Amino acid sequence: MSLALATLIYEWRRYMAAVMALALSGLLVLAMTGVFIGIGQSFTAQVERSAADIIVMRPGVSNMMSGPSGVARRFIPLVYNHPDVVEVQSFYTSGGTFQSVKDYNPTMSAAERARLKGPKQNFVMATIIDTRPGSVTIPTDYSRELVDALRQPYTIAVDETSLRTLGVKLGDKALYNGQTVTVAGILRGYPSMMQPMIVMSRDSLRMMGQGDSGPRTGPLMVKIRNPADTERVATQLNAMGKGQWKAWTRQQLAEANAGAMFEEGILVIIIGGCVVLGIIIGVAITWQTLRGAIMANIKEFASLRALGVGMPSLRRIVVELSFWVGCVGVAAAIGLTWLVKLFAAANAVIIGLPVALLAVVGVGLILIAVGSGMLSLGVLKNSQPADLLR
Repeated sequence: MSLALATLIYEWRRYMAAVMALALSGLLVLAMTGVFIGIGQSFTAQVERSAADIIVMRPGVSNMMSGPSGVARRFIPLVYNHPDVVEVQSFYTSGGTFQSVKDYNPTMSAAERARLKGPKQNFVMATIIDTRPGSVTIPTDYSRELVDALRQPYTIAVDETSLRTLGVKLGDKALYNGQTVTVAGILRGYPSMMQPMIVMSRDSLRMMGQGDSGPRTGPLMVKIRNPADTERVATQLNAMGKGQWKAWTRQQLAEANAGAMFEEGILVIIIGGCVVLGIIIGVAITWQTLRGAIMANIKEFASLRALGVGMPSLRRIVVELSFWVGCVGVAAAIGLTWLVKLFAAANAVIIGLPVALLAVVGVGLILIAVGSGMLSLGVLKNSQPADLLR
């Protein structure tokens, strides 16, 4: 074990302020950036977690949040012309009013149900799935029981974080656009930060007279025979479309959706401000903490010089010590951010933490620590062996 690492382990209390400063700086940047990434993920979770290998959208659309991304309905049989395509379904969303029902009576007439006032009324976004087993529109983390429940007419599923907002629970009746529906399933992991979301089958929506029947439909979700050929098939579909559509692999679309949140100028300013503030806090506190710790151990450094250890070696010890402080700070930052993520998820807020973001912030924190250590090297000039005789 190196001297620097041993010093950090046995005198960890002296360096705790530096570790916490780095951890809080990392938490600030990770949490703020993760929230904006999570906003995008909450909109696209149904697609990114589906069984679709390829998503076909309108040409010129760079992501699912940049505007209408639907295509002409007549493109569905054209996409089927590719020999590797086994299923094509449209991703369709609808919207309307959702009203919980306090005293529901199945014998009520339609007029009486329309006049019935429930305790909660909200505008919701409805995501439509096809309940046929193995359908491309069904997210892969949906249970078989949930899909079976949604297969029943006029049934919906609601994420657990939206139950209080909508004023319903499992088994309750409610009104969606004036039509009676039953909460037949509870979702987990699909919180909506902007407005509550419900899920229903395409058949139920058609029974309500609100089905997708126009000349245009939503993005096309495509399942292919061999998922390993996704990129090849997507390229070939783009060639077949001759500019009428653009085929994305699911991974390409997920990356584009994540990056879309940072195309807004105000978000870049907010995140940039957090980064600058984090650097200032991290450098200032870490620098002063390391400087104080070195001063506290100045006699030990003087002893090393008396034993013949040169100043370059002492500087390397301080820089290495700073590096290990940075590593511990990174671990603490990721741990704190993970706890915040769990707390946020319980309150319908998604915090996205891609590996690339963790790597960038981690490297940044280590550089801050090492830089702070280098700023503290001047203190070593006070490590004079003659001072040990006083």
